[in-house]
Amino acid sequence: MPILLLIRHGENDFVRRRRLAGRLPGIHLNDRGRQQAEELAVALASTPIKAIYSSPLERAMETAKPIANRRSLQVIRDSGLLESDPGDWQGRSVARLAMTRRWRIVRYAPSRARHPGGESFLEIQQRVVAALDAICAAHQPREVVACVFHADPIRLAIAHYIGLPLDRFQGLACDTASVTVLQVSEMSATLVRSNLRPPFTLGLQGRKAASGPTSGKGKSKRERA
Repeated sequence: MPILLLIRHGENDFVRRRRLAGRLPGIHLNDRGRQQAEELAVALASTPIKAIYSSPLERAMETAKPIANRRSLQVIRDSGLLESDPGDWQGRSVARLAMTRRWRIVRYAPSRARHPGGESFLEIQQRVVAALDAICAAHQPREVVACVFHADPIRLAIAHYIGLPLDRFQGLACDTASVTVLQVSEMSATLVRSNLRPPFTLGLQGRKAASGPTSGKGKSKRERA
């Protein structure tokens, strides 16, 4: 199975103002976000990416396109990589939500939490993992595949693959325009690199998805039943 590059989109004004953009249409990268997308494209220029998948939302597509353009690849939209559906919280200020009891459940017991009128965290995790598993099944073991999407879905996916309890997923870092490398096989998954921000060098040329991490930054490996 392939090596996955899990890439969070660049900055937008909702991130900067700490508001939940959710699935609102028309949320584009701001000037800093566009710069981050270009920096990502440069940092990944030597990485042999075979395919690029993206959440259909504008901020993810705008992050994916500079990476794709350097390779003359088409960005493949995948609705399984969409942002969490925050329901009634969409567009609201995180500072105001933090004063509510429901937000405390989200922070400290997300396995039992549901966005009001939206998805539960378990549902988000199941959706994203199903999408990534399908992407893995469509590619060969030596291939590097980039997936550009959103912070919580990325962290929930990482938690699943390395065997981290859902209630601890928020301890994983996922900055804007960051790259996390997952090496996935049919029976195991390894977190090779986490939350990398440009400039960086991945050094993935010729790596087989079934081998262990060559970097000292590799983390836990989990055998899946």
